[in-house]
Amino acid sequence: MNRYSRRITLLAACLSALAGFVDATGFLKLGGFFVSFMSGNTTRLGVGLADGTPSALIAGGLIVIFVAGVVLGTLCGHAAGPKRGAAVPALVSGLLVLAATLGTLQLSAGAVVAMTLGMGAMNTVFAEDGEVRISLTYMTGTLVKIGQRIAAAFLGGERFAWWPYLLLWSGLACGAVAGALAYPWLGLNSLWIAALAAGLVAVAVLRTKLDLTPRASS
Repeated sequence: MNRYSRRITLLAACLSALAGFVDATGFLKLGGFFVSFMSGNTTRLGVGLADGTPSALIAGGLIVIFVAGVVLGTLCGHAAGPKRGAAVPALVSGLLVLAATLGTLQLSAGAVVAMTLGMGAMNTVFAEDGEVRISLTYMTGTLVKIGQRIAAAFLGGERFAWWPYLLLWSGLACGAVAGALAYPWLGLNSLWIAALAAGLVAVAVLRTKLDLTPRASS
C-alpha cells in the first residue's frame, strides 16, 4: 500500500469501512455467517462438514456466490478500462440497491445473495494486471503487514510504513461497528446507507479522475 498516494489509501479505507458495515449486517442477519469474510465461512464449512450440519451448505453457498461476485467485478473493471475505479463501486452500489430492495420486500435470501456478490466485486477495485493489490474485505494479511512493518521500523527501516495498513484495518473495524449499531434499528434497510455510500464513492472517483495505478517502486 505504500506505493499508493494518500488519497488512494483513504479511498481504500473508506471502501473497507463500507465492507465492514455490510459484513456486520450480513453476519447479524445470518446468525454467524459472513458476506465478505470468506476465511470465516471456510472454517464454518469445515466444521459443518465434520458435524454433518446444514451450516456447511450455507457457508459453501456463500463462498461460491462471493467468487461469482469477484468474476463479475473483474469483468466490469475490464470493460470499463481506465474508469474501473468508478465502474466497480457503481456496480457494488447497484448490487446493494438490489439487496436493500429485496430486503424491503422480505426476500432475505435474495438480499444476502446480492450483498455477497457486491462484496466479491468490491475486492476488484484495486486490481492490476489481473491481481488484487489492496484487499478490502479480509484483514489477516493486512495485520501481518502491520507487524512486519513495525518490525522493520525497529530494524532501521521506514518508521511509519505500517500506518496505511492500520488505517485499512481500522476502516473495516469502524464500519463493522456502524453496521452492528444500525442493524437493530433498520434491519436490511441499513443497506440503503451502504448503497448510497458506494454510489458516492463512484461519483467522487469519476469526478476527480482519480488514478488508481500505484506509484513505481523506487
